[in-house]
Amino acid sequence: MCGRYSLTADFQVIEDRFGEATFDITKYEESYNIAPSQMVLSVVNDGSKNRLGFLKWGLIPPWAKESKIGFKMINARSETVHEKPSFREAFKRKRCLIIADSFYEWKRTDDRKIPMRIKMKNDELFAMAGLWESWKSPEGDTVHSCTILTTSPNELMSHIHDRMPVILKPSDEQKWLNPELNTLADLKKFLIPLEDGHLEAYEVSDKVNSLKNNSPELIEKVGD
Repeated sequence: MCGRYSLTADFQVIEDRFGEATFDITKYEESYNIAPSQMVLSVVNDGSKNRLGFLKWGLIPPWAKESKIGFKMINARSETVHEKPSFREAFKRKRCLIIADSFYEWKRTDDRKIPMRIKMKNDELFAMAGLWESWKSPEGDTVHSCTILTTSPNELMSHIHDRMPVILKPSDEQKWLNPELNTLADLKKFLIPLEDGHLEAYEVSDKVNSLKNNSPELIEKVGD
């Protein structure tokens, strides 16, 4: 699964990479410990152009009676996403990019779970493939939410966990957002592990386990 990540880039770098913001940029804050239920920086396509904004992490299907279902919908398995009632319509027409500069995963050993940070070797931003939906509460409030797609691990990740987020190649990001691309055959080709050689991983402090902690210390390599 993918349950925690970071985004610490200067906002101008984000805009240069993903497009102009559609919100007051003072709402953007660097975060070393992004977690489910938080508002996360994402890119959607409105049918004519890309929009850079915030979605709540944890997809709430339009038919849901309560928003708390989103806590169970932070990830969607790419192998079955087209079959699941919670995700299949969004998979066809509401795909998004979720922006990050690293993600965390916990490596199991005999006696503990070791927090690992996984990032691009070149330190660049990347986009995780996501889906989004709009849900209206009984009170009439609209919530725009999202989920991150996961896939089988590449060689690096196979030594850490049995799943990893779908990280799109930059050349595939616009294709993923294209609403005219909506067949299973078209979309499945993106839902694969990132090829080996692009990522690196290292152990970080177990302070990342607590959401109370959110500082540069969380991304430092243990032992440095």
